[in-house]
Amino acid sequence: MLSQEARRALRALVGEGADFRPHQWEAIEALVAERRRVLVVQRTGWGKSAVYFVATQLLRARGAGPTLLVSPLLALMRDQIDAAQRGGVRAVRITSDNNDDWPAVKDALARDEVDILLVAPERFANVEFRRDVLPVVAERVGLLVVDEAHCISDWGHEFRPDYRRIARTVDLLPTGVPVLCTTATASDRVVEDIVEQLGDGLLVLRGPLDRASLVLDVLHLPTQPQRLAWLAQHLENLPGTGIVYTLTVRDAGLVAQWLVNKGIAARAYSGDLPTEERLEVEQLLKDNTLKCVVATSALGMGYDKPDLGFVVHFQVPGSAVAYYQQVGRAGRALDLAYGIALVGTEDRQIQDWFIKTAFPPRDTAEDVVQLLAERADWVTLRELEAAVNVRRSRLDAMLKILEVEGAVERDGTSWRRTLAPWEYPQARVDAVTQRRRAEQERMHEFLHGTTCLMEFLRRELDDPAAERCGRCARCLGRPVVARDIDADLAREAVRFLRDRPIVIEPRKMWATGGRIPPEQQCLPGRALCVYGDGGWGTNVRDHKIDGSFGDELVDALADLVRQWSPEPAPVWVTYVPSLRDPGLVASLAGRLAGRLGLPFHAVVRKVRATRPQKEMENSIQQYRNVADAFAVDLPDIYDSRWTLTVVGAALRQTGSGPVHPLVLAQAQSD
Repeated sequence: MLSQEARRALRALVGEGADFRPHQWEAIEALVAERRRVLVVQRTGWGKSAVYFVATQLLRARGAGPTLLVSPLLALMRDQIDAAQRGGVRAVRITSDNNDDWPAVKDALARDEVDILLVAPERFANVEFRRDVLPVVAERVGLLVVDEAHCISDWGHEFRPDYRRIARTVDLLPTGVPVLCTTATASDRVVEDIVEQLGDGLLVLRGPLDRASLVLDVLHLPTQPQRLAWLAQHLENLPGTGIVYTLTVRDAGLVAQWLVNKGIAARAYSGDLPTEERLEVEQLLKDNTLKCVVATSALGMGYDKPDLGFVVHFQVPGSAVAYYQQVGRAGRALDLAYGIALVGTEDRQIQDWFIKTAFPPRDTAEDVVQLLAERADWVTLRELEAAVNVRRSRLDAMLKILEVEGAVERDGTSWRRTLAPWEYPQARVDAVTQRRRAEQERMHEFLHGTTCLMEFLRRELDDPAAERCGRCARCLGRPVVARDIDADLAREAVRFLRDRPIVIEPRKMWATGGRIPPEQQCLPGRALCVYGDGGWGTNVRDHKIDGSFGDELVDALADLVRQWSPEPAPVWVTYVPSLRDPGLVASLAGRLAGRLGLPFHAVVRKVRATRPQKEMENSIQQYRNVADAFAVDLPDIYDSRWTLTVVGAALRQTGSGPVHPLVLAQAQSD
């Protein structure tokens, strides 16, 4: 009997005495006996992997080919392979970090010695994979599994364009091949979008999203020093090990360094880390060697550590759905775990940036498509950057979306226009952006309202069983974690933010190609702060708005130079004239020279107008904007190292001697 066979496979996977949770058997039966397409929406830790592992074994026993499992994160894949092997399922992967294993994997597939092949959605954009691997798998595939399926929908909080390719793959599957989509975070609108792409007849199995072990609280701590002090004072009191989430890579590193300075075992984690270092940090957390990992959303969906005791948000995301996805990492196999949101003033600004940059602007996308249409040959990324004012990361994302939509095609790092008709999807962009704004307002309600915190999150995910949890701070009518902040710790956090070194590394190559001669390069420089941060950044922002920089900022710059002690020692000071604020920087530079006891020489003049560097999106555009325009050694805020590079080269060519760049504030985007 199929159900008995399925239970035997389940117990081999997770242990004797195990039985199916609600909807697990229903999903397996639909896949194996009925060969249906199924969408499972269940909370993290419910056991979605057990469904496709058991279904794979049953289908393989009936002569089906291997399962193709699309999984979005390398960390998740490694956990899935380990779990599969424990249950006797032969699982292998083809990813960007194991190219040397590809020939052996392809041979094993040809010999039918693979039960599950795991790939990232980005593999479907890889020419070699589509040519050499996908045909072998597609011909005999027994089951297609799409993990974290909310990524298919651009209505979801983590839309990934490469997931759109999967829908096309589904259409090419042989008749009768079942499909399983799994996620813990899909609202009704996201489910509708998935159904629209995968076809009618999709069986949706949705379960309650509550986790009885998870206790939620919200603390309003507007400034970064307050939140840093709270973490240093109270993090060790939270149970076990956990994750502290930030919205930016920069802040992940900052918070981790602060915690280490306070004697707390912490490491930063982001998608920018090399694979080996990410693996190391993941394992240290799993081994409970660290108290916490300070992470961006890169350590989000799929990370498997059932005994995480807490998730703290140093900054909160812009949607309740994204927040639930992250806080749901905690308490999967514990009786008690905490989800704590620390609400800061910068959260909204960072959220706004993510919403603003989610889609390529219409004029930029149309410029790229038009440029490719006008060229008969392939166009490189560098050529596109030179022609269109868009930064490399956004250009990569834009081209990926255009490729998925069929407007362009790729050959390595070169691109060209296809013959397919295309027009900018303005209506959909407007609708999704409006939805993002609505989610942002709902998140504000979550953080500032009176509704049960867990109930609110479950309703945002359209959980029909949503109800008061009876254990969060609002249900209890009292805090569930301490709110006090030691004043000395808060002052120390301010000093930490103000004193941490911000190094400006000199550029060594021109944007248009060629090495900058060593005798024209700047030396490593320094910035006093990040514009708008909790150290000097708020002072700089407020004084810039007022139109004057106070003596305390001049003194802070002078202290920075003394602590820095650049070699060789500077012997004079200059500055860049500003057409918008002609006296602002001149006054700052002159007063700084006086504090340092150095001569002040206004030797730089502007020979042509330039646009603000913050409007220039990539290195080539930034370089062209300032080339032969002006020279600067002391800008008030720098939005591009090209300003410093061009100015430094000009100064050195005129015999200035070594140039030490010093800036008041580093732009947030740098």
